[in-house]
Amino acid sequence: MKRWFSVAIPVLILLALIAWRVGQKRAEDAGQMAQKAMRMNMPATVTLASVQLHDISKTFEATGSAEAPLDVNIAPKVTGRIEYLKVREGDRVRKGQMLVRIDSTEVEGEVQQAMASLAEAQYKLAQAQMTQGSNDVGVNTQIRQQKAGLSSAEADYNQAYHNAEAQIAAAKANLTDAQSSVENAKASVKSAQTNLDNAKIKYDRINGLYLKGFIAAQDVDDAKANVSVQESALEIARGQLKAAEANRESAQEQLNVAKTKSAADIASAKAKLIQSKASLEYAQANDSQKSAYRQSIAALKASVAAAKAALASAKAKRADTVLYSPLDGYVTGRYSDPGAIASPTQPILAVQFMKQIWVSISVPEEVCARIHIGQNAKIRFDAYPDRKFNASIIQINPAADSTSRQFTVRVIMSNTTNMFKPGMFAHVTLETDRIKNAVVVPREAIQRSGNDQYVVVADKGNKAKRVIVQTGSEDDDYISIGDSLALGEKVVVMSATPVKDGQMLVTGQMKGQKGKFGGKRP
Repeated sequence: MKRWFSVAIPVLILLALIAWRVGQKRAEDAGQMAQKAMRMNMPATVTLASVQLHDISKTFEATGSAEAPLDVNIAPKVTGRIEYLKVREGDRVRKGQMLVRIDSTEVEGEVQQAMASLAEAQYKLAQAQMTQGSNDVGVNTQIRQQKAGLSSAEADYNQAYHNAEAQIAAAKANLTDAQSSVENAKASVKSAQTNLDNAKIKYDRINGLYLKGFIAAQDVDDAKANVSVQESALEIARGQLKAAEANRESAQEQLNVAKTKSAADIASAKAKLIQSKASLEYAQANDSQKSAYRQSIAALKASVAAAKAALASAKAKRADTVLYSPLDGYVTGRYSDPGAIASPTQPILAVQFMKQIWVSISVPEEVCARIHIGQNAKIRFDAYPDRKFNASIIQINPAADSTSRQFTVRVIMSNTTNMFKPGMFAHVTLETDRIKNAVVVPREAIQRSGNDQYVVVADKGNKAKRVIVQTGSEDDDYISIGDSLALGEKVVVMSATPVKDGQMLVTGQMKGQKGKFGGKRP
């Protein structure tokens, strides 16, 4: 009997505990169900916007790079050593400002020689005209003039020969110097390559030690930075080698020009000498005084005209030794330094006009058909990501690229503050179509369920109502819904919890009360 009680009492206690726990769980479940029902019946907190009329703008966006409308490479017309060159990349220059001056010593000699030749020709003509009244005196004077001309031609021939020797010797010396510069540059390249190889070997060794945990990461970074420095040094050495080779080619070209010019000058002087001898023989053998005299006057006048033309040509060549800026802008490239040999085939400076910039983009044919010259455009630069700038279309290429079938469109904008630089990456937006007074709602008001699109409308009793809509054109902010809803109806654009049909809506300030959607509190 006692054993039975000892077993029954714990069992009864256990059953009582189980019954108590079950009752407590049912009470908790009932409370949770009541809270859930309360939440189900609670109003949803939402933000509303009005159905309204709005223009829908369709746009096309493309990317391009900023360019300068005018980009001029300034190169000389004559070959010579650069005496004056002060401006560098980034310097601002004015139209007509002197930028480069080339050694004009040789050209100045040509000008003086041309002036002397003109004076001599004018003197001969004046002498011939003064003696026109007397044939005998005229013949004698003519003979003397031709003798003087012969002496002058002999002097010119000797001078041309010596000038040729001096010019060729100077050109050969320049070529020798240029060749030495090339050899030095090659040695620099070889040294830089060796340094780079050593830096890479050291980096690999240090990186291996770092991977094994023997050294710090800073040592690896230092070794890697040293590799980058040596790579840059190698690129600089290669650039110097290219410059030295270009200088050598220029020196070789100068030597060729000097040889050609010297040969031409000697040949010209020799021809004049032969001509002077012939003229002297003709004057001495001339018996027909009157006829010969007239012919001599005509020849002397022609000589004066030729001497004037030669002087004008020499002065023009002298003027070409000074280079001026053809526009207002900035220096964007400097390719030579003072002391270098300039030649007509090598530009010295690049100058760009930057008061305006343009951006070229490619557009497909369907977009090209919807734009026109003078149309406004918007430009956003990666350098100013939060700003948009106004521009306009200035050019539309009438022919498409044969490969991409794209048309090139160029837009232009003011750059008086010099904010924009050639080469900056730009995003250009063009409006291709505009739908006036479309019935729209904010894009965030549109919701989807399967294949249907709908909006949640707040009725007059502030209860939610789901309405199926047919959407149409859209832009970044709005989407048209046709006649699915009436103007002024309120739609839900934001809610804290999912909204169900018939659920009461509680609204704070309606979206757009002070912003882009407009409206008032419901």
